[in-house]
Amino acid sequence: MSIPFSPNVSEAARRDILELESKISVFRSGDVPEEAFRKFRLARGVYGQRQPGVQMIRIKLPYGRITADQLVRIADCSDKYATGNLHATTRQDIQLHFVKLADSPALWAELEDAHITLREACGNTVRNVTASARAGIDPEEPFDVTPHAHAIFDYFLRNPICQDMGRKFKIAVSSSEKDSAYAFMHDVGLIPLVRYAEDGTPIHGFKVLVGGGLGAQPLLAQVAHEFLEEQFVIPFIEAVIRVFDRYGERVRRHKARMKFLLADIGLEEFLKRVEEEQKALKNKEYTIPTLPFPISEVKAGESTLTKEDLIAAAPDLNSPYTHWLKTNVFEQKQKGWYAVQLRVLLGDMHSSTARQLAEIVREYAADDIRVTVNQGYILRFVKADDLPAIYDRLQALGLAEPGFDTTADITTCPGTDTCNLAISSSYGITRVLETMMKEEFPDIIYNNDIKIKISGCMNGCGQHSASNIGFHGSSIKNGKFVLPALQVLLGGGFNGAGEGMMGDKVIKLPTKRGPAALRTLLLDYETNAYEGEYYNDYFLRQGNKYFYSMLKPLADLTTVVSSDYVDWDHEEPFQTEVGVGECASVLIDLVATTIIEANDKLAWANENLEKAIWADAIYHAYNVFVTGAKALLVSKGIPTNTQYGIVRDFDEHFGADFSDLSEGASFKELVFSINKNEPTEAFAREFVAKATRFVEKVNAIRRQQLESEGEPELALVEFGKDS
Repeated sequence: MSIPFSPNVSEAARRDILELESKISVFRSGDVPEEAFRKFRLARGVYGQRQPGVQMIRIKLPYGRITADQLVRIADCSDKYATGNLHATTRQDIQLHFVKLADSPALWAELEDAHITLREACGNTVRNVTASARAGIDPEEPFDVTPHAHAIFDYFLRNPICQDMGRKFKIAVSSSEKDSAYAFMHDVGLIPLVRYAEDGTPIHGFKVLVGGGLGAQPLLAQVAHEFLEEQFVIPFIEAVIRVFDRYGERVRRHKARMKFLLADIGLEEFLKRVEEEQKALKNKEYTIPTLPFPISEVKAGESTLTKEDLIAAAPDLNSPYTHWLKTNVFEQKQKGWYAVQLRVLLGDMHSSTARQLAEIVREYAADDIRVTVNQGYILRFVKADDLPAIYDRLQALGLAEPGFDTTADITTCPGTDTCNLAISSSYGITRVLETMMKEEFPDIIYNNDIKIKISGCMNGCGQHSASNIGFHGSSIKNGKFVLPALQVLLGGGFNGAGEGMMGDKVIKLPTKRGPAALRTLLLDYETNAYEGEYYNDYFLRQGNKYFYSMLKPLADLTTVVSSDYVDWDHEEPFQTEVGVGECASVLIDLVATTIIEANDKLAWANENLEKAIWADAIYHAYNVFVTGAKALLVSKGIPTNTQYGIVRDFDEHFGADFSDLSEGASFKELVFSINKNEPTEAFAREFVAKATRFVEKVNAIRRQQLESEGEPELALVEFGKDS
């Protein structure tokens, strides 16, 4: 297949796409193991679905920003290669489903023509950098964090320090201390602050949080810096990633996130190791560059009307338009300009709707759409006089439902519709709960304090642990049969003081009783909460046992009926099953596969030497040592895990065989000299040269092993889903 690249596609992107096309061909010929190919394609946004033979393509949109033209391009690609649906995620990406593997390079090329990437949207890399969708227009922000979020995205894209980590790494940037980007649940979370010098000059910086995460064991992030000046933020993140890369778990995937490393060694020791990386950093300071595009391209002619004026002028104070004005529109920090928020059921938008939305943006708003963390969209710089017209246009598209980011606006993952690990339907229960609230609690569109989030399993793509009322898919055994179930969690999200919290598990109940459970919780809160009491404060006051007792009758399995054995959106009896795809087992020669990886990394090190990118060449060479050492340890049946442990164990078992490389020092001292030296040309050339000799010797030793021991037994490798 020949891909016709447009001039807009960068050289780096062309190389990525051609390499993906080549790897697909080699994989189909059977010459590359599934595990190696899986790692490769995930880092390029190509993700296996529950359904065999098709892929989900995750489109990486830094801080959720897209233009009207980009939205149209994504819609066109969905029509051409997928199903015509655009699914907005909680990480401000857009996903396309049911894409053929062979079509993914061409799809990517068409996206890159519009300056959209797939690179590192999945896999054990730095994932999409999320940020408050209100950044730049937030009335409460101390400064616009859009340039900072973009700089973080750009700095770590294709950066060698984060191409092969033990697990994924997530970064969020909030626009104000309200933390609307959920910094408290990220590997690194940033909250903007301003301090003032003695002469009154403002100094921009961030409160820096580290080690947060969701999943089966959610943990709150810890404060690493109360205030870090903006020029030190990216170097700090780089050092954090280097520490995680070196010391993080790599075998037990359920323990491989940075939050567990932090829990194991403690914040003080973690920050000490971060400080030890400073000498080796490419940049000790990093000035945030201006954005490569205009921050906003506004239409001419602002208005002096306030939101109160607009509501008062509405012909009917109880009309859908008035409800929409109150809940989906806010005045920006730029006086006289308004932002319009779009509530999107399930985060799904048809391609035809997306094209018409792009036309509305071109006519009425700035060319700067933001996908939100609750799976909606924000349009910016809308004139007050245009709000009635834009409402009518959005209403015709089904995009003017009031209650954006309120209790009525549930966040959800796709669940069993496409996901391998999902246990029960997320989409089905979300539709039912939203319908129930609209019919029985119509005023709930004005409640901004209770958020409801749903995931199809405990892994938390729907962020259920970070919501006041959360549900995740599960199952319950009842005799010989199994029911689809919901695990109920309460008390996540924010309390009345604006502090982030993780939800507590309360009870598991049949999923068909989800509406009754939510109804019970909302009525109880209406009846018994103090005036103005936040839901989480109410939950803590009443205690977990109070809510367990309240919901326990709904968990009674002696009263189940036949419909309880059928999941929402389904007609057949429920079965617990995990799709194959990303969770398959495969027989491979682990040693050969690992040596191939070492040789690939050596090629990247030499390539960066040629380009005079010394720091990147050094880090690739470091990975050569680690990967080659792992290969020989595996050849002797010695378990491998963290990079630090691999180097230590290699020193013990093979160090004497490689003493000529280290010039009197240990292998461990040789490898970890990476953070004892500045990333100079001299050190880079010396380090890469030693890595080259190291790989040559590893290859020679492996050849000797095969000659004396014969062909290796293939190893059955199991790998879990990467969400």
